[in-house]
Amino acid sequence: MEKPNRLLLLSELRVRKAAYEASLTRLLLSWKRRSSGPVYSFRSGVCHSVLLSEIISVTEEEDDDIIRQTDDSSWTKSKDKRTGQDGRRGFTVSYVKRCRRHRWRCAEVTFVCPEKTLCQRWINAIREQLTALSCRPKQLLVYINPYGGKRQGKRIYEQEVAPLFAHAGVSTHVIVTQYANHARDHLREEAELNKYDGVVCVGGDGMFSEIVHGLVWRTQRDGGVNPKGPDESLLPCSLRIGIIPAGSTDCICFATVGTNDSVTSALHIIVGDSQPMDVCSVHHDNTFLRYSISLLGYGFYGDVLTDSERKRWMGPARYDFSGLKTFLTHHHYEGTVSFLPAAGVTGTPRDAARCRSGCSVCQQKSRQDEATGGDGEAEWKWIRGKFLAINAASMSCACPRSPKGLSPAAHLADGTTDLILVQKCSRFNFLRHLLRHTSKDDQFDLTFVEVHRVRRFRFTPHHCLSDSDLELDLQENAKSRQIFSHICRHHPACSCRPAYSSWNCDGEILPHAAIDVRVHCQLIKLFARGIEESLVFEDLSNPCAM
Repeated sequence: MEKPNRLLLLSELRVRKAAYEASLTRLLLSWKRRSSGPVYSFRSGVCHSVLLSEIISVTEEEDDDIIRQTDDSSWTKSKDKRTGQDGRRGFTVSYVKRCRRHRWRCAEVTFVCPEKTLCQRWINAIREQLTALSCRPKQLLVYINPYGGKRQGKRIYEQEVAPLFAHAGVSTHVIVTQYANHARDHLREEAELNKYDGVVCVGGDGMFSEIVHGLVWRTQRDGGVNPKGPDESLLPCSLRIGIIPAGSTDCICFATVGTNDSVTSALHIIVGDSQPMDVCSVHHDNTFLRYSISLLGYGFYGDVLTDSERKRWMGPARYDFSGLKTFLTHHHYEGTVSFLPAAGVTGTPRDAARCRSGCSVCQQKSRQDEATGGDGEAEWKWIRGKFLAINAASMSCACPRSPKGLSPAAHLADGTTDLILVQKCSRFNFLRHLLRHTSKDDQFDLTFVEVHRVRRFRFTPHHCLSDSDLELDLQENAKSRQIFSHICRHHPACSCRPAYSSWNCDGEILPHAAIDVRVHCQLIKLFARGIEESLVFEDLSNPCAM
């Protein structure tokens, strides 16, 4: 077997005015400035390396385009001094450059070769290595939501993403969605998935949820698995999903990449990154409701979403308004939470360590562990009480407003979800809990907050013997709620306290309060690699990034 560090090419090439010793292996492209004397012996920043897996493309420069940069940054034509003709050839390598705050950019460096044959050898060698990278997508199915967020999805794709895909030689089939669940329905029934290497959504978390529902459903149907069964072991999706953020919050993109930047996400797709993720299936009375990828919230977050849906005309500001209104209302809800603790897993929800790129916890977790290592080793537990909020976070749920998220130590692919229970407390104490989402303080270090890492959980409202009784109660009281809705909606200080909240499932309202939630380990894969540690972004001064 060929060694990955075996030298493939070694030549003296020119970058700008200087001579560099360029080398190529199966892992790295490196160029080091040649020393012309002792002055260069200890010069810093003269050696550069780029992972071959992070090279976007290599292009040949024609005779008239072979240029060098002068001191005043103007570009002039270069000629071969030996022959007096335009004998030199050049090639440009486009690669990933890391910037601050986890952003990626496309940088370029142009090498000038003394001979055409040498130039062609370099181009062919680099292209051959790039072709051997099987993880890179060649054909992508792209869905664009033109209405999400600030209605910028189509513009973002056409101006920022499509040129990068074309530059990297990635072919795309683009579908602009026309109605809600258009992408989900197309993936379920019409899409010829065998023609593509991945599916890309341009939009927010709602658009991503559509893609997940369509792709997971299609995978189960093609594999002969019933996707509606609460106890079914679902088949993992083979196609990866890419997210180009163009929504209001883009929580999933932020939690898996570290930034809501369309160029960064496009580059992760181009280089073929792969990040497995857990998905929760939500059932009511053995009836499938939805899949959840990031957050399930009852009480506070459910009430915020319910109220904000009536104020969509306000745009993204509706979340702030509804959040303040819900906080002042301060409703609590009685019920019983039963859960199956995650036995045999590494780490707890209160760990200082975070799930980052190359996370060892997620890497060692296999789907077999889900079936044999958890359910049989733990016993169900029950907690009955009055709750201000019940949240299940399958990832950190970090976003620009809450950089740590609801559960900072949650893992993307360990087969668990962090169940956060906020018991009834004063407004002041609940505000303390909410403010800790934006600070460095431990948001679980409060007497009225408890958190459990679980594989499965159920919730039953207190004011009904069964969930069928809940539905009957809701139907019987529908008219009275309509009569007094005006008073209760606009006067939260009134004595009317609702008995039931709604579940916020990744930004969608569930029609039932009693639910059964199960985690499916590593059910999907994203074009991402997790949030990289800050050390990776320290070297930001690359003189060859032009």
